[in-house]
Amino acid sequence: MSLELEDVPAEFRPAVTATLEALGIDQGHLAVEVVSEDRIRDLNREFRDRDKATDVLSFPVDEDDGPGPRELGDVVLCPAFCVSEVEAVVHGVLHLCGHDHETDQGEMLDLQDRIVTGLGLEPAMTVETEGGDE
Repeated sequence: MSLELEDVPAEFRPAVTATLEALGIDQGHLAVEVVSEDRIRDLNREFRDRDKATDVLSFPVDEDDGPGPRELGDVVLCPAFCVSEVEAVVHGVLHLCGHDHETDQGEMLDLQDRIVTGLGLEPAMTVETEGGDE
């Protein structure tokens, strides 16, 4: 089995691959969907009780390895709210894989910065906490 990235737009595949490699994940499927402001607001309201648009949301599926192919989940991206679409994808994939900047001691955002820098970009994303968006 290998990584299945056919549901990831081509421009985001290097970021997804780099993030999964940094996490030691070499198999599974995930999708990245680019959506409108209205759609991401609807999703944010439905799944996070936050009635506003945001840059990226993550919906993990398989949290543990089980029989059959691993389904990592979906990253939903709204370009209108992204400082950096590539960095938002990295952020979303990290969340899919169990990282949470709201509960860790900065490890997720440090890793995110290292991945983004490794892709040749300057980290630009800021993250709100305590009732804010990611």
